[in-house]
Amino acid sequence: MTNTPFRPEGGRHHVVIIGSGFGGLFAAQELKNADVDVTIIDRTNHHLFQPLLYQVATGILSSGEIAPSTRQVLKGQENTNVVKGEVTDIDLDKQIVTTSLGAYTREFEYDSLIVAAGASQSYFGNDHFAEFAPGMKTIDDALEIRARVVGAFERAELAKDPAQRERLLTFVIVGAGPTGVELAGQLAELAHRTLVGEYSNFSTSAAKILLLDGAPQVLPPFGKRLGRTAQRQLEKLGVTVKLNAMVTGVDDKTVTYKSTVDGSETTIEAFTKIWSAGVSASPLGKLVAEQAGAELDRSGRVMVNDDLTVGEHRNVFIVGDMSNYKNLPGVAQVAIQGGQYAAEQIADQVSGRTAPEQRPAFEYFDKGSMAIVSRFNALVKMGKVEVTGFAGWLLWLAVHVLFLVGFRNRFVSMINWGVNALSRTRYNLATTRQQLHSRTALMKLQAITSEIEGDTPIELRDTTKFTGKKQLR
Repeated sequence: MTNTPFRPEGGRHHVVIIGSGFGGLFAAQELKNADVDVTIIDRTNHHLFQPLLYQVATGILSSGEIAPSTRQVLKGQENTNVVKGEVTDIDLDKQIVTTSLGAYTREFEYDSLIVAAGASQSYFGNDHFAEFAPGMKTIDDALEIRARVVGAFERAELAKDPAQRERLLTFVIVGAGPTGVELAGQLAELAHRTLVGEYSNFSTSAAKILLLDGAPQVLPPFGKRLGRTAQRQLEKLGVTVKLNAMVTGVDDKTVTYKSTVDGSETTIEAFTKIWSAGVSASPLGKLVAEQAGAELDRSGRVMVNDDLTVGEHRNVFIVGDMSNYKNLPGVAQVAIQGGQYAAEQIADQVSGRTAPEQRPAFEYFDKGSMAIVSRFNALVKMGKVEVTGFAGWLLWLAVHVLFLVGFRNRFVSMINWGVNALSRTRYNLATTRQQLHSRTALMKLQAITSEIEGDTPIELRDTTKFTGKKQLR
């Protein structure tokens, strides 16, 4: 560790941004022409277009189309430096951020801080479910899910026992929000359209896709009418929707859920389980909140001021999935607009246009919610306007193309979407055994070495996420 925290030469106002997702990236881009130096820190080397992860998981897109290199995205921005590292500490009094990457540790001094570290999957206190039911928050998650899905069909080809094959061909998705609905729809298309005729010993159309949720409807934020529409469309695709179904158990072979209506329990045998229910804000939020005297909500989001700052620290902004401002939803637009707003306030302060106490309150412009159910079929809710079917699908395409970063990614994605719509072919179904087993292997390695004194293996030091001040290092 260096004795002196890093800050760019020249003495300009130094803005540190934690996270290169929607909030962090758009904040950095908003500061392109400001009289500041920017350091953006992220544990990955890419900007992830998270709403399209399910398309990587189901072979429509490759990871490169939705996750361009952050360095390449910002390479023309002369006032910005990109750093890969896991943020392990934030000291609000000293205005220092500490990062770690493997054996390397470095400190960064800031004048303004934007924390946009996002959220992870929440298992509602049942973290042991994660071993058997991966979430959908990272590229690693999407590639693992693809390996699990494709691997299920490959194993079914070899299975001789009908009961064993049925278990292999049963796919359970927990959570009927946009991600769960989109994933269920694509798995149904994969089984009933894309892979038909590719296996000799069974029919992929025998696959069972189940969508479970404890809520009484699909897509609760979209309203009852669109929720019913989505459910009908999913059922037409062959998806079995189970509502008022609270998952109580997940293991290697089964999923158990309890009816919130009559209390009955049902166990489903399934090889592939996917978790898309609930999110938990980055623990960095708790770290900041404790120092600033701010409160957290049930999801670990920080209760922020009207200018998205925390407590009395008017130079510390929290945006995106980590913040709770008037209970705004954890969607991309909230993060984008929050990041841009924070950057604007910093730029105005540096230029002398607006003092911190004079900042206008953050105002969110709701551009609507969207979910694609299948090809040519999507749901769009913009205020009181509701659009379904082919028109909704066109709107979905337009919006998602717009927010993809880079001409190449937009062009290639449109081609892949066109091919997927007009033919059965999907060009991104390659999987590896490492993708299937690496996450759980690392979990087991951590359990084995946690009680052993000495250096933590590099495999863990390089991959362990920050979980609090007592994290494994």
